[in-house]
Amino acid sequence: MSGGSPIPPAATPWIAHRRPNPSAGLRLFCFPYSGADASIFVRWADSLPASLEVCPVQLPGRGARLSEKPFIDVHPLAEACAAGLLPWLDKPFALFGHSMGALVAFELARFLRRRHGLEPFHLIASGCGAPQLPERETNMHHLPDAEFIEALRRLQGTPEAVLADPELRELVLPILRADFTICETYQYREEGPLACPISAYGGLRDAYVGRDRIEAWRKQTTGAFSARLFPGDHFFLNGDRALLLRVLSQDLCRPAGPPAGRGAW
Repeated sequence: MSGGSPIPPAATPWIAHRRPNPSAGLRLFCFPYSGADASIFVRWADSLPASLEVCPVQLPGRGARLSEKPFIDVHPLAEACAAGLLPWLDKPFALFGHSMGALVAFELARFLRRRHGLEPFHLIASGCGAPQLPERETNMHHLPDAEFIEALRRLQGTPEAVLADPELRELVLPILRADFTICETYQYREEGPLACPISAYGGLRDAYVGRDRIEAWRKQTTGAFSARLFPGDHFFLNGDRALLLRVLSQDLCRPAGPPAGRGAW
């Protein structure tokens, strides 16, 4: 299948809040951080070039997929993502993920290479240490609810209005617990580096992911690599969104542009 086909892929629950852009030369699949859903990317298309089609990925257990059981292991999640997104890979594509989302995007890229001979045009890993490095010693996913909620408050990534409301907590705690299980039990599997370029983004005030862990993504590609630190904390994609989207545009829209067609680039 060649890039730019006028026939749209079949509808999929894996993509939400997409703004169709048939003329775009590159699809950008965006993976949210723990506890978040595809809606965090809903306004990104307003600030990105028209050559990109933003495709926010909706993971099971959130949004319209609230009734589905969330995954607790990134490897079967990446395989399920591949099955759901494969019809959308009929043109060049890039993967962006923040925190847990970066881990999902990375394992999806490796699964697509192994199973389908596909690689993304570019992988952007944001707010996440390189996967080959041992995870910090945390065990949040096993904490009792009261302690889990206090730990979430310290991370400052979940709105207090959600944590303070019993009904909302009942909805989001299972998702957050599943997502933290993915991160805290992740087992890196040795494979060769990807051929696509990788950009790694971090926050200067991120207390959880330091500069060295961001720069260590270099080992995961034989292609071009860049690292960029933003002013904010772990959730700099929200606080520094305008700057992040400018950098993302530069990374994905270099003068040569993405090559046409399907396959590894």
